[in-house]
Amino acid sequence: MAELVRRIVSRDPAAEAELVRRFSRAVSFLLRRLTRDEAMMEDLYQETFRLVIEKVRGGELREAERLPGFVSSMARNLFLVSVRRVGRRQKWQGDPEAVDTAPDPAPGQLARLLAQERAALVRRVLAELANDRDREILSRYYIADQDKDVICRDLDLSDLHFNRVLFRARQRYRELFVQWQETGPRVNG
Repeated sequence: MAELVRRIVSRDPAAEAELVRRFSRAVSFLLRRLTRDEAMMEDLYQETFRLVIEKVRGGELREAERLPGFVSSMARNLFLVSVRRVGRRQKWQGDPEAVDTAPDPAPGQLARLLAQERAALVRRVLAELANDRDREILSRYYIADQDKDVICRDLDLSDLHFNRVLFRARQRYRELFVQWQETGPRVNG
């Protein structure tokens, strides 16, 4: 990573292309998961790499080995800024006289209750997983939304090994979830 960062700082176009090539799939996957809107994903994808290159050139990345997390954080932050901007724009485009009669955009009591029940179900199924590492990796990656690189470092996993562990953990979770739906929670005796 250090060599790639050094080349980007020195404005090497091949290094910038390599950066995009290395992280293209991960950024696309992350933004698709967040946006679920192809046009928005494309805009954020382009902006992510533009800003990453600009900030790396400007020396804002202090530790080269943190480049993957830096790219991921940039994509997430751009998504959040975009969502907030769209929300503010929609808020102020309405008829000021109709503000009192407009529906509340916040989820209603039923939607909040259903979301709480789903979250509780997920936590219960996670708690029943037999493997501690499955529980930890699923909780950290999907619930706490921690960066993959951080989890890999903490659990001493390579990128490829992380993918395998996550895949198997999801399979075991899915099997337990289906079993739980069919028969109810497992009683540990």
